[in-house]
Amino acid sequence: MMRARQGLGPVETRHARLFEDGLGLDSGRRLGPVTVAYECYGRLSAARDNAILVCHALSGGARAAGRHEGAAKPGWWDVLIGPGRAFDTDRYFVVSSNVLGSCYGTTGPSSIDPATGRPYGSRFPVVTIADMVRVQRGLVDHLGISRLRAVAGGSMGGMQALQWAVQYPDAVQSVVALATSPSHSPQQIAFNEIARRAVMSDP
Repeated sequence: MMRARQGLGPVETRHARLFEDGLGLDSGRRLGPVTVAYECYGRLSAARDNAILVCHALSGGARAAGRHEGAAKPGWWDVLIGPGRAFDTDRYFVVSSNVLGSCYGTTGPSSIDPATGRPYGSRFPVVTIADMVRVQRGLVDHLGISRLRAVAGGSMGGMQALQWAVQYPDAVQSVVALATSPSHSPQQIAFNEIARRAVMSDP
């Protein structure tokens, strides 16, 4: 007899302050300190060996599952994360963090630049998938996890998962990369350039 699948109930977003001395970016610039918004579901084992990192797509945030108080919808992977679900929180400790440069709680263009006391705005540095993964690794270290059971994600989240395998192969046991690719086609690059121009043109 299968048990009823229950949700996670109310969840909350946490924040960690990392890279006090600055994070070196692929662009050559340094950024710091970096605030990371993240959520955790399930319980970390005493051996700290049951952690799974889930990475969000371009428009997502740290809320991968459960419901925030007053929110109309649950997290973006709520159907997959929870007791008895694909990412079973009775067995695994699932972590979801918001990527660097986002507008959902992790340091990004709307954050205050400590050098000026004003929002970074268009002065915020260009970041890469590798930069996002460096911040995730900093969070994983902050949580005291030396090796992840898996890193999973779809679309841009899948690119992050693939980057974990390349950048930190000893820190991840397996990768679940969905609806993604290791590189973009010329057509995809062109469409993304249109999106970037739209964002950068917004006063």
